[in-house]
Amino acid sequence: MTFGPRKRGPRPRLDPRKSLVGFVVGDVTYAVGVEHVREVTNPLSVVVLPGAPRAVIGVADFRGKIVPVVDLRLRFGLEHQASTRKTKWLVVEIDGRLVGLVVDHVTDVFGTVEGGPRPTGELVSTEAALGVVGVVDAPTGMAFVIDIAPLGELARAAKGGDEPRSPRKTELP
Repeated sequence: MTFGPRKRGPRPRLDPRKSLVGFVVGDVTYAVGVEHVREVTNPLSVVVLPGAPRAVIGVADFRGKIVPVVDLRLRFGLEHQASTRKTKWLVVEIDGRLVGLVVDHVTDVFGTVEGGPRPTGELVSTEAALGVVGVVDAPTGMAFVIDIAPLGELARAAKGGDEPRSPRKTELP
């Protein structure tokens, strides 16, 4: 028998069985891939960006980075709602850029059965515009899985936030 401190290997950051983060907007449960979520946080102060798309409510200083903030209620055609104790931000990474997503509340982190999201069929005409890619069974009922890429395009349209930059040459006269 050996005594002493146990040697532990590195703990995996993600449980492969838990691949989605669930959240509610309005009365509907949605989910995004956990690999895109950097943090769940309480709302921060937002500075309004003039000329930004309606759903982009502004930019915020998140851990020293300026990130655009998208209100998913507005994105999904609902009315703006003042923040409550349950309101959260999902800080997600889209194409190397951080974006804050305002949600009514976060439900849980959960997995899917083999095969991933099931197709929704043609439930609504705006489904593609909202980025819905399928439906899964979540602990709280059904959840619509959304593709976050269109949200990145929306945030880029606002021209706010820290863009990934490529090195620029400065030419001297």
